[in-house]
Amino acid sequence: MNPLLGGGNRLKLGIFGTNGKGGAQTLVPEAYRPTWQAAVETAQLADAAGFEAIVAYARWKGYGALPPDHPSGVVLDPFTFAAGIAQATRHAAIFATSHAPTIHPIVAAKMGATIDIISGGRFGLNVVGGWNRPELEMFGAPLREHDERYDHLEEWLLLVERLWREEAEFDFAGRFFQVVRGASMPKPLQRPRPPIMNAGGSGRGMRFAAQHADMCFIILKSDHPEDSAPQIAEYKRLAREEYGREVQVWTYAPVVQRDTHAEAEAYLHRYAVEYEDTACLDQWTAGLAAETRILDPAKAREFRMRFAAGAGGSILLGTAEDIAAQLQGYAEAGLDGALLTWVDFHDGLRRFTAGVMPLLEARGLRQPFKGDS
Repeated sequence: MNPLLGGGNRLKLGIFGTNGKGGAQTLVPEAYRPTWQAAVETAQLADAAGFEAIVAYARWKGYGALPPDHPSGVVLDPFTFAAGIAQATRHAAIFATSHAPTIHPIVAAKMGATIDIISGGRFGLNVVGGWNRPELEMFGAPLREHDERYDHLEEWLLLVERLWREEAEFDFAGRFFQVVRGASMPKPLQRPRPPIMNAGGSGRGMRFAAQHADMCFIILKSDHPEDSAPQIAEYKRLAREEYGREVQVWTYAPVVQRDTHAEAEAYLHRYAVEYEDTACLDQWTAGLAAETRILDPAKAREFRMRFAAGAGGSILLGTAEDIAAQLQGYAEAGLDGALLTWVDFHDGLRRFTAGVMPLLEARGLRQPFKGDS
């Protein structure tokens, strides 16, 4: 059973990016690197602690003009990764991410169904239109105008879902895809389909996610939980009133946990300022500003620390008690889940599981995890 679609945890948790370097733009020596051993150990730590999701991202090439061997471009394929991690875990949902311009929907449907079967019904798909121009150019795929990317993604996802759902062959003649006698067997175990995640930040992106995704992924515009309630509520209102759907709203958060708040602040400064990967950060933020509508350039400059610390997510900083209080604030603001990252996932997960998780249980945000049979 996919834990994202049931269970009694008010605040769901996941880990993000362990098929690559994670979210931190840092050159600190202890930064995570995606060896298979590290990926399996990290996934098993999260799985044993009851995390609901393990999400792999898609990256075919590093940002901008960075060399091919830069860590931003050293990323294990998300579908293959998801299949392997599914065999190493028993509880968490395993997400692959797919850029619509890089994988044909027939191939994505077949791979997704296969992983759902391997995992016993725990697969999920994070769908993205793509924005990193150099990697799409490598495919010979045009980087479409912003809103047109969502039109293309919508048609792509429609085909994937039909291939997952329909037993009979079908023809399809769309704006972007032509399919003759389309079919895909076997079907996923999950019906009507595995859960879909999408991170839509622009107006068009929000409408796409509200209409099609089960988990709408947002970058919160404030580090203060109480200021995030209107942003979260707007997503849920859009889905409910315009599309008749109830959706989960998730965010992304780097975690910096230490025994004291001062130690956590010092470590954040160490890895995100003293060891900032300046070349990567400059290329990444320039690409975001040029090709997306997530943040305007002025906001990107203001958010530089957040980008260095963990790809723009709201930083969970301090002691276990501090972090539990922050997460409670976000839950009270309406947030349903958080994908977490650390500079060192192995160390971070151990600290979080031992220190923060019991406090989340005591605050009524999560139930003690007893494991799955």
